[in-house]
Amino acid sequence: MKKLVFALTGIAALSLAACSSNNQDAVNNAELNQPAEDLNQLSSDAANDAANSEAATLANQQAELNAENAAAEDNMVNPSDAQEQNVSGM
Repeated sequence: MKKLVFALTGIAALSLAACSSNNQDAVNNAELNQPAEDLNQLSSDAANDAANSEAATLANQQAELNAENAAAEDNMVNPSDAQEQNVSGM
């Protein structure tokens, strides 16, 4: 009698295990672990975006510095020709 119960329990366990072979979660997990087809293009686009952003920032900084220098040059007093020619004091 005990052998029959063990045999039926074993058969039930095997049939339940066979039912779960089409596990959709495992299939989705395997698909998620595969790299994207256009991974190289995506990484290249990200690098280009970063470089373009940095270039734009540097261009803005250069424009600000140029504006500051132009304002400083407007406030400078230029020496006269006679002062430029008098280099004997140096």
